[in-house]
Amino acid sequence: MANSAQARKRARQAEKHRQNNASHRSAMRTLVKNVEKAVQAGDKEAATAAYKTAVPTIDRTANQGLIHKNKAARHKSRLNTQIKSM
Repeated sequence: MANSAQARKRARQAEKHRQNNASHRSAMRTLVKNVEKAVQAGDKEAATAAYKTAVPTIDRTANQGLIHKNKAARHKSRLNTQIKSM
């Protein structure tokens, strides 16, 4: 356990950041899954709409450092390829 006031505060901040990061990461994954579900259902309009809502969130998580920028690019590229191949 933390022994100094500074260490206790850092522990509180770390826990708060961990929970926020988990929330943002989960939201991004949900949006990616929504695009994939629309692609599986064969609904191109819904997939395109879901993709347009997912892209800003993917970019935001990459800018925050939650995921690597190349992982964000990979997600966007693969989703876009799936939509275009419909």
